[in-house]
Amino acid sequence: MKTGSSTERAAIYGRAGLVAFGVLVIATKGASASDGRYLAPVVASALVCAVVLLVPRWQWPVAPLVVTAVTAWWGSLTLFLLGVLVFDLAMARRMRAAAVCVAVALGANVLGYPPTRLWVDRGYVAVAVSLTFASVVGLWLGNRRRLVQALASEMEHLRVEAQLREDAARVAERSRIAAEMHDVLAHRLSLIALHAGVLATKKDALPPPVVERLGLLRTASTEALTDLREVLGALHEPDHTRADAALAPALKDIGELVDEARTAGQRVDLTTQGRPEQAPTTHRLAVYRIVQEALTNARKHADGAAVTVRVDYRPPATLVESTNTAGTTNSAVASPVDSGYGLIGLRERVTALGGHLNAGPAGVGAWRLAARIPHPAAPAQNHSPTSPPTSPCAKAPSKPTSAAS
Repeated sequence: MKTGSSTERAAIYGRAGLVAFGVLVIATKGASASDGRYLAPVVASALVCAVVLLVPRWQWPVAPLVVTAVTAWWGSLTLFLLGVLVFDLAMARRMRAAAVCVAVALGANVLGYPPTRLWVDRGYVAVAVSLTFASVVGLWLGNRRRLVQALASEMEHLRVEAQLREDAARVAERSRIAAEMHDVLAHRLSLIALHAGVLATKKDALPPPVVERLGLLRTASTEALTDLREVLGALHEPDHTRADAALAPALKDIGELVDEARTAGQRVDLTTQGRPEQAPTTHRLAVYRIVQEALTNARKHADGAAVTVRVDYRPPATLVESTNTAGTTNSAVASPVDSGYGLIGLRERVTALGGHLNAGPAGVGAWRLAARIPHPAAPAQNHSPTSPPTSPCAKAPSKPTSAAS
């Protein structure tokens, strides 16, 4: 972009210098012709021609008319500016107009009786060669400029095409990875559901708590398999209907998620304000994932801790906060695999929605996870990354809790 601007600026300055040189030549010739009697009118005429040649809005059709008339009257004194006009018209591929201007200017000067005659010095060959040279150079530069513009346009087209191909390849690769994930995870989840079902058939020989946990495990693995198929199916059918269906598992009521955690033995206190329908679908999805991550972290790193969850769907912002105290039992072996990407993914999700997510210790052994996501119709309020959001959720005393996943 800078190179093109510099080249264009240099062309403008060069052309202005050429016209100024032509005016200087005309003034010199006017001073020597007829003992300088026509110096003032010749210079004035040359300056008028220079103005119309340099001002873009007057280059067509004012410049051809003015330069042709001046050359027809002053003849050889202003022939240089006629050459500049022919050069401009040739660059713009207006060769018929250039031929008409040359014929009118030379013919009128020969047939009329101006103060200076073009053919006094019998310079027929010089006139023909100079005008032909101006037209050839103009045609060459004009064609070169159009070729460069066409090549630049083609390069931009190729760049956009390459970018589109790169995006398509990236999407195809993600779909391939998603399909591989489905093949691996679906197989393992199916095995979990199968073995849990087999063990559940021998419930007479098992303690009731174990039977209950086996039923929960089988239900969770079956639902996880269904959710996995629906979400990955949306990658192959990206229309809105299929995508909305894929979001359905994540948009389950927060109460169901808390009930499942309580069934698994967690102590969870849930408080909600407003209705889920008051928040956009993307906010509800983010809230579900945040609460899910908070409960998972509490199970991993603070087993036996009491968890408090507060959610507010009301405008102007969706608020969610989860706090848990220190664990009451040793949970070092509760999470043999800790990816460390849970909070990173949540922070990216919340940031993409224009919100803020804060996570960290808040006291001895306590951990807090809170997010504020402004609604689209309401302007987002600025909060420092470490300060809690101003909300009913944030006002409650929070002693949050465990290491993040």
